[in-house]
Amino acid sequence: MDWLSILWFILIAVLWTGYLILEGFDLGVGALLPFVAKNDEERTQTVKTIGPHWDGNEVWLLTAGGATFAAFPEWYATMFSGMYLALFLVLVLLILRIAAIEWRKTKDSVKWRQTWDTIHTVVGFGVPILLGVAFANLVQGMHIEVVDPLTNEPVAGPITQEVLANNVHNITGGFFSLLTVFTILGGLVVLALTLSQGAQFLSLKTTGPVHERAEKLSSQLSILAAGLTAVWAIWAVIAYANSVWAWLPLVVAALALIGSAATTQKAVNNSVLSFILSSVGIAAAVAFIFTAMAPNVMASYLDDSFSLTIAQASSTHSTLVVMTIVAVVFVPIVLAYTAWSYWVFRARVTPGDVPDNMGLPEQVRAGANFLRG
Repeated sequence: MDWLSILWFILIAVLWTGYLILEGFDLGVGALLPFVAKNDEERTQTVKTIGPHWDGNEVWLLTAGGATFAAFPEWYATMFSGMYLALFLVLVLLILRIAAIEWRKTKDSVKWRQTWDTIHTVVGFGVPILLGVAFANLVQGMHIEVVDPLTNEPVAGPITQEVLANNVHNITGGFFSLLTVFTILGGLVVLALTLSQGAQFLSLKTTGPVHERAEKLSSQLSILAAGLTAVWAIWAVIAYANSVWAWLPLVVAALALIGSAATTQKAVNNSVLSFILSSVGIAAAVAFIFTAMAPNVMASYLDDSFSLTIAQASSTHSTLVVMTIVAVVFVPIVLAYTAWSYWVFRARVTPGDVPDNMGLPEQVRAGANFLRG
């Protein structure tokens, strides 16, 4: 196996780690809107905490998808064709979130903003669940077969390199084959982690009543996240992990999430440390998922010979060399810019930062609106 294939398998895990940590608190903030904010001013204050960051955080998702396409084209093709409906739902929800954040401030109407905030909350719950189900399927394995690309008929084993040269891997079980007790629990785990991360972020970035509610929720949600993650991860490592090394990131994740839950409690109440530990826990959880998958990128629960391995899915060596050079040059720049942006916008958002009026008035002139003129 080409060592660059292994390197890019690890780098894709790193990209997903960045996305789930950064976009995790974004989505968590959106999901928690009705729980931490009780009026229009507080909802605006809450949304302003992610205003400078949310669109930059989504770049991690685009980069993870692009890197998968370039480094492991068959992984990308198999996943995006077989999981098309689920990934399409994620895309629709992310588009709705963009609209919810950008359009809520275009019209000076409380009802208008509340409508978009409700959509924002739905997205905050929906995206983590769908992503969690997808990641759990990568650990559990899927209804994958090797099929003839012309007839779409399954190929009987044994699956040799000569057979793979003329056929492709395909998820043949349909959308509902992706839904099991294990994968649904995985969706709830990712949701709990994002809610906890969002509450911790709000406790760092707000003042006033929103801050107080976020701190209270953080102490509760961090315990829930640690508990659900422990149940799912122990199940995963016993039933599905391909390597004993999967225990190492699992232990790190457990210690970090327990520490995060402990530091959110009133006796300690260290928001900075709890957020850092939560981020470490998420990073270790992603490391566990990719360690449990290896040496496959997509496992088949029908037959091990139907599984798509890192070597089978990989691009050519020359492609990976070019990608590595580009990554070495540009990734440090992206990381530096991201760190700088968080430093610049490090101040807390207070109730006084909420403007009195936002967007166009409900009617530009009497008897008309801005659409009709």
